[in-house]
Amino acid sequence: MMRIFLFLATNLAILVVISVAFRLFGIDGVVQQGGLDMGALLLMAAIIGFSGSLISLFLSKTLAKHGMRVQIIEQPSTPFEQWLLETVARQSERAGIRMPEVGIFDSPQPNAFATGWNRNDALVAVSTGLLQHMNKQEVEAVVGHEISHVANGDMVTLALIQGVVNTFVVFLARIIGHTVDRVIFKNEEGPGIGYFVVSIIAEILLSVLATMIVMWFSRYREFRADAGGAALTSRRQMADALRALQRIHEPQDLQAKEFAAFGISGKIGSLFSSHPPLERRIAALEQAG
Repeated sequence: MMRIFLFLATNLAILVVISVAFRLFGIDGVVQQGGLDMGALLLMAAIIGFSGSLISLFLSKTLAKHGMRVQIIEQPSTPFEQWLLETVARQSERAGIRMPEVGIFDSPQPNAFATGWNRNDALVAVSTGLLQHMNKQEVEAVVGHEISHVANGDMVTLALIQGVVNTFVVFLARIIGHTVDRVIFKNEEGPGIGYFVVSIIAEILLSVLATMIVMWFSRYREFRADAGGAALTSRRQMADALRALQRIHEPQDLQAKEFAAFGISGKIGSLFSSHPPLERRIAALEQAG
């Protein structure tokens, strides 16, 4: 989840910077000279939209290392670190990818992630909390899940989907701003204040809908990664690892249900979740058998 958060946050920051730069340099206004040039607008939207997602993709591993303070295992100092390196190496070979960098980050929560701009230049990291709460077989399944993310090219696909939705967010926001500026504010002399204000508001609202699309893909890819983790270990190991996570998170789930009574979480909140419920993931594994 942290990997997705870092990617989305970086993408949003870059998107805002490029969008503001286009306004300051007057490029936004150029597409409206003599009327709205749809071709030029779409090209501008694609440049803004894909710049944010692609730069986020190429920075993903560096941001994850620094953001999560990952300690890369270069020379194993303990038998467990040696086992972890050997496990990643074995699973990477089976998955047909180059061995990723392997690291550990300090966090009491059981967590793991994989990131990188391509399947042969990736990072797999596990938290200290994961190592404390799970046995070796469960850790092996979690590592298999993350290796499957890398082998499936999930970060690249996520970046492309984010780029497409960014493009349509920018494109549609400018059209809405242009329409309101002309129809409501009766501005016939190029983009006015109404265009800039309305397009910014529209961009924010449309970004919320875009996030739902990206999170839907994120949830879908978790099922594929679970299946991949089961193939690299076993269906029982993968299900056991998910059940271990379920036991650890049960107290938090109870608290979340209390908040749901006040409308803070629930069905709407699930639309913005990067991971499906653990019970659904376990059920999918069992049904696949």
